[in-house]
Amino acid sequence: MAGRPIVHMEIVSNSPAAADKFYAEAFGWNIKVDPTFDYHQFQTSPEQGGAFIAPHEGNEQYPDYKLGQVLLYIGSDDIEADLVKIVELGGKVINPTFEIPGTGWMAVFQDPGGSRLALYKSM
Repeated sequence: MAGRPIVHMEIVSNSPAAADKFYAEAFGWNIKVDPTFDYHQFQTSPEQGGAFIAPHEGNEQYPDYKLGQVLLYIGSDDIEADLVKIVELGGKVINPTFEIPGTGWMAVFQDPGGSRLALYKSM
């Protein structure tokens, strides 16, 4: 994947519904809520978007989400190869690769400076 773009982001909010309204009115972002997962998705442009999510404890697949945190997703053609390189360079795998049903795959890593980011590959 050329340029390794940021393909998605998750912004933690105490009230995803209030964030929907605020950003839609302030910046004209398109909002779509997936009621199955209470996932408040936004589209900032045809190429980029993300979601507002409530703070919560993680589980075996998803990381913890704390208020004020933003998780950036970097596009990947080969998540496993990227994770090997990340570890070689001093990073750490936080959540190994897993499937997001019907969407793609992701993994979460921590860079040597302590920041957490995700890798994403679409189906």
